[in-house]
Amino acid sequence: MADMQHADEEKQIGHDVSGVAADSSSDEIPGYLRNASQKGFFGKLRYYEEALDRKLGVESHGIARKLPEDRDPSYAKWSNQLVMFALWASGTMNLSCFATGFLGWELGLDLRQSILIVVFSTLIGSSVTGWCATMGAPTGLRQISISRYSLGWWPSKAMALLNVVEQIGWSSVGSITGGVALSAVSDGKIGSALGVVICAVAGLIISFFGLKVVFHYEKFAWLVFLVIFMVMYGETASFGDIHTPTTLEGSTYSGMLLTLFGVVYGSSSSWASVVSDYYVEYPVNTSRVKVFLLTTLGICIPTCIGMVLGCVVASALNSKEDWASEYEEGIGFLIQTMVHPYGFAKFILFLLVLSGIGMNCIAIYSAGLSIQQFARPLAIVPRFFWALLCFVAVILLGLAGKDQLLTYLENFLSLLGYFTTSFFVIIFVEHYWFRKGSYANYNLDSWNNPKEMPVGFAGGLAFALGIIGAVLGMSTTWYVGVIAIKIGDYGGDVGNQLAFVFSLFVYVPARYLELKFVGR
Repeated sequence: MADMQHADEEKQIGHDVSGVAADSSSDEIPGYLRNASQKGFFGKLRYYEEALDRKLGVESHGIARKLPEDRDPSYAKWSNQLVMFALWASGTMNLSCFATGFLGWELGLDLRQSILIVVFSTLIGSSVTGWCATMGAPTGLRQISISRYSLGWWPSKAMALLNVVEQIGWSSVGSITGGVALSAVSDGKIGSALGVVICAVAGLIISFFGLKVVFHYEKFAWLVFLVIFMVMYGETASFGDIHTPTTLEGSTYSGMLLTLFGVVYGSSSSWASVVSDYYVEYPVNTSRVKVFLLTTLGICIPTCIGMVLGCVVASALNSKEDWASEYEEGIGFLIQTMVHPYGFAKFILFLLVLSGIGMNCIAIYSAGLSIQQFARPLAIVPRFFWALLCFVAVILLGLAGKDQLLTYLENFLSLLGYFTTSFFVIIFVEHYWFRKGSYANYNLDSWNNPKEMPVGFAGGLAFALGIIGAVLGMSTTWYVGVIAIKIGDYGGDVGNQLAFVFSLFVYVPARYLELKFVGR
């Protein structure tokens, strides 16, 4: 009864229990947030943000929980529910996905092996993200806020920080690949550095306007990219080399398979820490099976399309010397060489520049939300301000990594999988083991109240030891763990496997102890 009364009071004054406005146009904000939100520099920024929201739909409510009665009813329509597929299809079917497909060849694997690993690891990584997506509609919370119920109040802040780094990295990858392509389209007149800036700016503009504009762009963009990739398949598939076997043997061969698995798995599972950010408008009773399938397939199918194409083209470099020389200049120059006629290739390349924008706007949007979830005072600052700050970081990182794209991808995507594996294990076990798979066992009204959330002894310990396991098993160009180095001549990446085992076997007993001695 007390919870029901509290919920009724919350609706009447238009804010959640933490004091962060559920309705951003409300002036009824208690405590230090009232003064901070109405006065000074940030007060003016919030005023302008709310004005833009009224006129342009910029989305000023930020991280506040989306109550069932406040959600847009249009999201119940089947066309808007299909966006759950289209959103991720547009964000993953891009040039960076194509470039990642070259990694199997770079590691010395043949075409058959590369394709099998790409499909298998993408399906597993996509399923991790697909399950996390099911938590968005029932709770109305962003993914980091949901993790407070398992990771705990304080460790979730560390996850928020890691999430910012992750999303900035994703946006940088999209900007780098788009920038290189734009340079190729212009025959070098636009340098790759300027191309990185242009792609980052485009992503910022779309993400600035919030969830609805992101949805509108992503709803149709994937269809264009699908046609482009099918054309590229038609022109290049016959050159794929299925006859040249790998020269790798024994444990060295196994190590390269494990390393490729880690990279590709990381590229698909890394969205698990933000996926619910895009589902808060959907009705509470939205089918979780539908959410899981649409999200999983929306990541898996487009990613496989792009990466398998990369595998095929990479294998052709064994015999196509002209392709190999252009590949050294950059992915964009390679595409111009392998697609005919030349003018058509330029047109395709220009459209593929836009493919990076889809990933950019998703990443920048979620990065801003993660900063707001790092500390309650940061939620006062408008989301667009954080988006601008992230944009600057994307530019700097993109310019620094533009000349070593594959190395950048291999290292970055591997790192992403490690901590999202621990993240997934902890919230999955909490939901099904300790909360019996029922959202009735979550006090959603207290999502932003540290006194009602788990402190984080269990979640923090499991997450930290999961990362330690990942460090022991990681295999990257800059560091190879003490366990990974024992696999073959060059090491084999088992970081995700160790992160999974360490997190699982630590969290269960630690959570029992936390509930017994702390009580929440």
